[in-house]
Amino acid sequence: MGKYFGTDGVRGIANVELDVMLAFKIGAAAAYLLQREHGRSGKAKLLIGKDTRISSDMLESALVAGICSVGADVELLGIIPTPAVAYLTIRHKADAGIVISASHNSYEYNGIKIFAGSGYKLSDELEAQIEALIDDFDSVPKASHEKLGRVLPHKIDPVVEYTDHLAGTIPGDLSGLRVAVDCANGASSTTISRLLRQVECQSDIRFREPDGLNINNGCGSTHLGHLKERVRRGDFDLGIAFDGDADRCLIVDETGEELDGDRIMAVCAARMQREGKLRGGAFVATVLSNMGLHAYAKQKHMRIECSNVGDRYVLEKMLENGYILGGEQSGHVIFLEYATTGDGQLTALQFMRILKESGRKCSEIAAEVVPWPQVMINVAVPNSEKYSLAERPEVAEAIREAEGQLGEGRILVRPSGTEALVRVMVEGKDAGRVDTAAKEIAAAIERIAG
Repeated sequence: MGKYFGTDGVRGIANVELDVMLAFKIGAAAAYLLQREHGRSGKAKLLIGKDTRISSDMLESALVAGICSVGADVELLGIIPTPAVAYLTIRHKADAGIVISASHNSYEYNGIKIFAGSGYKLSDELEAQIEALIDDFDSVPKASHEKLGRVLPHKIDPVVEYTDHLAGTIPGDLSGLRVAVDCANGASSTTISRLLRQVECQSDIRFREPDGLNINNGCGSTHLGHLKERVRRGDFDLGIAFDGDADRCLIVDETGEELDGDRIMAVCAARMQREGKLRGGAFVATVLSNMGLHAYAKQKHMRIECSNVGDRYVLEKMLENGYILGGEQSGHVIFLEYATTGDGQLTALQFMRILKESGRKCSEIAAEVVPWPQVMINVAVPNSEKYSLAERPEVAEAIREAEGQLGEGRILVRPSGTEALVRVMVEGKDAGRVDTAAKEIAAAIERIAG
């Protein structure tokens, strides 16, 4: 981890940890480096998209000021999903795309993540260079006179271009399906209605009235209760929930049971394997992925490559080995044939296409993947201590004792890359032992964190 950048950009409480001065410096440093890297004699162009948080306008203004201060131009996309920024950066040959979002976090948080002109997130090396310039900001050359940057007039209709692209990733339409949708009062509020009309899918869309404070508040992919109940009571084939920036998607079957990213990816991988599209007969999951996913892949003669947790690490493993499918339990799924980053709406379309063509119920196709019991406990700790706590002797001893009682299974304790949390994951065949082991390890961490 860098000083400012985590696994998914810079993130923190808006105007406390991520304030306007830091945003200004990020914009200026990134634009200066990208302009210098490409050896441009003219001005670089950056695109900026944002989610619906109250702080997004403030941080957007600071980023724009920083970018223009070093002589680069900006085009504003408004409220739009994160993957749309990546797609439009490529389509319009911009030097970079910047997203203002804290994804699944509550409204008081915000974040800044940057895509290079390739549509991929910035490399660790380039992020380190940006951090160095932030700490030595006087060394960043400032533009003046006619070399100052501008906010460019709109040439892009982001909703139309992005939803047209997504609709083109499936053959035919999705007529006959009825889906309940939860937009998390986030960025998908601007796109999902048009997209589902394009593919002729009947829908009931809720939580699409953002007020700056209600993003992810009791809704979205991290709070599935409302969606589960709505699907159970209504005549729906499935339910779909996005997070605040719509780069992830979770699904609820017609009985109200959750399908996490592992199960969604398994269904999609098996279909791609049958169609001869699963390159190398393999896909990428993370070290957190359920052992039930591994068992299913083996049964279907597919291989799984495991990466560290974080969609950037999933993508690195995919590019390294030439794979075109990868993802996480959280619902970040990357279809590299169509996108350079996780895309919740793309994932939903690919899954619904499989569901329609199968002629089966959602619960039936998901039942083929049988997950092992798994418990995840998030322990709140000081941000400065989250990387060291897992190495403390008291925690190591608690893990050893839990392993002895667990039997067949595994334990993973790791710091969150985006929040002040240590995550305790325990998985095994005995649900009771799994639950006990997770609680005992979490209690040990809480005692130390105090």
